[in-house]
Amino acid sequence: MPLSPVARRSVTDEVYDQILAEVIDGELAPGASLPSERQLAEVLGVSRPVVREALKRMTHAGLVEVRQGGATTVRDYRRSAGLDLLPRLLVHDGELDLAVARSILEARRAVGPEIAALAATRGTPELTARLTAAVDALADATDPVAMQLHALDFWEHLVDGADSVVFRLMYNSLRAAYEPAVEALAPLLEEEVSQLDGYRQILAAVSAGDADTARRRATELLAPATATLLAALAELESS
Repeated sequence: MPLSPVARRSVTDEVYDQILAEVIDGELAPGASLPSERQLAEVLGVSRPVVREALKRMTHAGLVEVRQGGATTVRDYRRSAGLDLLPRLLVHDGELDLAVARSILEARRAVGPEIAALAATRGTPELTARLTAAVDALADATDPVAMQLHALDFWEHLVDGADSVVFRLMYNSLRAAYEPAVEALAPLLEEEVSQLDGYRQILAAVSAGDADTARRRATELLAPATATLLAALAELESS
């Protein structure tokens, strides 16, 4: 278990990140027992309360469990963790995980149209105003990263309009995963965010309360770029 000492005290986040990396990398496989709090504290150069707090966070995140007798064992995060782990999985050791990126694109393509449809059903004049401002900002932007951020704001407002706590939490996790990689992904999605008519058509459908058209327009906007990106990811994975 190649952990390295932490330079400062009161560093629960760093301890959490180091143990989490071991779990994600498979160095700590599901069912494996973690070293004791004392052993972890010695290896990491921190106090036992810091280790205890980090392990408590991992337990709440569904990454480990405390079994009878006090042993802390690793769980299979694919079966027990939540979407809050997604940002950590997408970018690992400074590298983009292509399989996770593919999953995010597939989720975006599936969920986006339903969010647009719900926003059309539950939208308000205030939502229309916010969407209009987002589209106007997107139209004025020329930098690919800025365009991506304005497009994210557009979807942020749609999620608000959908008024679904599940979709909201899903979007929060997807955005948190996407934003650290936005500079790398912006050129790949520039064609999509340049489709101003597509955004305006979604806006018009939402404003009119037309859920079917909003769903269809969102699909038409998201599907082409998603297909292109998935093909590019598949090529990268094969190489």
